[in-house]
Amino acid sequence: MFPVRLLLLVTAVLFALGRPAKAADLPDACADLRHAAAGIRGEALLLPSFPDAEPGPLYKAAFLYDNAVVVIALSGCGDLMDARRIGDALVYAQRHDRFWQDGRLRNAYRAGFVGDDKMKLAGWWDKDSNQWLEDRYQAGSDSGNLAWAMLALLTLDRLSPETPRYRDSAIRLGAWLRQWRDDIGTAMAPSDDVGGFRGGTFGHEPDPEVVRWKSTEHNIDLAAAFARLAVASGDANWNKDAQAARNLVTAMWQPAAGCFATGTTEDGISRNDFQALDAQIWPLLALPDAQKYRDEVMGRCLPQLRQGKGYAYSAALHGIWTEGTAQAAVLMACTGHADAAQELIETLATLHAPTGGFYATDQAQLPTGFILPTNPGTQRFYFHLSHLGATAWVALAQRKINPFAFGEACPGATN
Repeated sequence: MFPVRLLLLVTAVLFALGRPAKAADLPDACADLRHAAAGIRGEALLLPSFPDAEPGPLYKAAFLYDNAVVVIALSGCGDLMDARRIGDALVYAQRHDRFWQDGRLRNAYRAGFVGDDKMKLAGWWDKDSNQWLEDRYQAGSDSGNLAWAMLALLTLDRLSPETPRYRDSAIRLGAWLRQWRDDIGTAMAPSDDVGGFRGGTFGHEPDPEVVRWKSTEHNIDLAAAFARLAVASGDANWNKDAQAARNLVTAMWQPAAGCFATGTTEDGISRNDFQALDAQIWPLLALPDAQKYRDEVMGRCLPQLRQGKGYAYSAALHGIWTEGTAQAAVLMACTGHADAAQELIETLATLHAPTGGFYATDQAQLPTGFILPTNPGTQRFYFHLSHLGATAWVALAQRKINPFAFGEACPGATN
């Protein structure tokens, strides 16, 4: 086996020459995920989202979304054992929160072995204030993150029908999320059925803030999760929640731009016309009734978010967002654009970290165009760190797997 640096060199040379790299020459994201899981003992675990992060908010933090995507990716990689280890940690976290007993999960926990006590949040010792701190975002519960946990659990339920705990846990999550459904209309489509779901909660127990904006991305996740929950549970009532989320996504369509808006402002009604990459790609992967927008999104919107040989996080541009570029590769593979998907996968190979995993971005810091919720005066960035979520999406791209479809390969896709 070639050393990692030599693999990167070979990939870069082949790419520069315009010749496609062979699959065997590219770093394997599935192997990276398996290696990360092998490094943690025990039957249940959560993986660190940024394993190389220094002490601070990202240090030893296992973000719920990242770990949920890893569950689906590992399932598609053929590693059901490690996927179930993370799934079991999610079930355990739901049952052993240090305060909540209502079925919710938090946005992040402390990475590592799970199962010997109440769930711990990541944190760090702050020398300036001389105290232990926990991130307020990580303590909260975003609707979209919990929807991804549902998708992960339902993927495991589909692959492990003899194990009802995954489905039961997803049902509890769905029941908790229902409270954020808002049936008021939006400014664009004032109907009783277009309200969608609000963002969830932010901050620590016992009185976290209610997040009142609505996210297009969150509602895509929720629409997919509730629709799959209806199938898995046999309870058609979940389809009403799925439809409410889909209606919000439809209301965010911008015909003049050929893009989906990012969601609403704090009032939950006025549309925020800013454009983020995932809000364009995910409807086409997750929602059958969004296929009517496919040509517009792929022909008009995505080119606006292109950065070199990859894609940016949002209209803020300024560099390649690895995770989103992998999402675009999945979309290309699932819509019959095999050559475009392969070109993006070759770009992703250049972002493989020598220590394993894939960098979150090719830049020292990549602006998202959104504020940092824990510090409203600061913009949120992605950094040039190995990122679990990016690695999971690269694994999905390399295997041509649609995570919204129970981790199954795209129809007609070949490796």
